[in-house]
Amino acid sequence: MDLGLQGKWALVCAASKGLGKGCAQALVAEGVNVVITARGLEALHETAAELRRLAPGVEVRPVAGDITTEEGRAAALEAAPQVDILVNNAGGPPPGDFRDWGREEWIAALDANMLAPIALMKATVDAMAQRGFGRVVNITSGAVKAPIDTLGLSNGARSGLTGFVAGLARQPRLASRNVTVNNLLPGPFATDRLRKNTQAAAERQGRPMESVWDQRRLAVPAQRYGTPEEFGAACAFLCSVHAGFITGQNWLLDGGSYPGTF
Repeated sequence: MDLGLQGKWALVCAASKGLGKGCAQALVAEGVNVVITARGLEALHETAAELRRLAPGVEVRPVAGDITTEEGRAAALEAAPQVDILVNNAGGPPPGDFRDWGREEWIAALDANMLAPIALMKATVDAMAQRGFGRVVNITSGAVKAPIDTLGLSNGARSGLTGFVAGLARQPRLASRNVTVNNLLPGPFATDRLRKNTQAAAERQGRPMESVWDQRRLAVPAQRYGTPEEFGAACAFLCSVHAGFITGQNWLLDGGSYPGTF
């Protein structure tokens, strides 16, 4: 299927590895020029080189910086001649007990997982509407639908973003101008973050990491973890010309883990 994205420009946040990288790979394969961001300079440039090898005809511009800061966002936006596609992504806050969190921890979570995506949408969606095409995909979490007790910071911040998007996406001045805003909710994907969280859980339980890793995998109805590549494919479709009638939605990608009907 031709996604109709040849020559578009995308800003993909936190794209040096994991789900952000999967999204960048899928977009580049469709002929999309990309600005990719991450805090780690070495990994970012390695990913940029991979993307150029994958699609020699596209332009790949790596911008090192923290997308959760005003300076990081300004640098990323400046690197793109325009933003037709925005993929918001940032690492989630650490797990823990809410009794141990103060205002500082809550503000950091909100800055990264709610306010930064809103700021980038504010900077891009009106220009998208003027051009008559725009796609925003926010990478949130399956915890928005099924909260995880130890991830209270993430549950709260990402749910706030979800509520904001529900209103923004339905504004006629965006939706009627072919600008869509949707969220992708990953469940258990085989990423570095999941491995780190699993390692931490294994240490708390006094068990081998691989034992905990396999136990969690077997709890997924699909009996496996998701891959960044298939996550990226879902992102690319939501960004395509074929997805113009999909907006304000929360797509759950979790191998069937969520037990509810709705």
